[in-house]
Amino acid sequence: MYELLKDFIKPELLVLIPVMYLIGIFLKKSYVADKYIPLILGCISVVLCLLYVLAMSSMATVDDVLLAVFSGITQGVLCAGASVYCNQVVKQSGKDE
Repeated sequence: MYELLKDFIKPELLVLIPVMYLIGIFLKKSYVADKYIPLILGCISVVLCLLYVLAMSSMATVDDVLLAVFSGITQGVLCAGASVYCNQVVKQSGKDE
């Protein structure tokens, strides 16, 4: 699983997966409705990835900026998705069928 994640998510952004998982646990214990948690995690993850990618990119042209924004959004969605997936694996593995 780690190798698959590493192929799509930048290695330096893999740390966001457990961070998003922990934020999800915090949101679950708060007053936020469960149906909004994945959306909130997605937004937080996209913002954090955008900040990282924009900070680490040299943007000389408009194409560079657009590529950085695309990369940040894509990486954010992947990190949030991996976090929600991990949450579901944990939940489903604890169920008796």
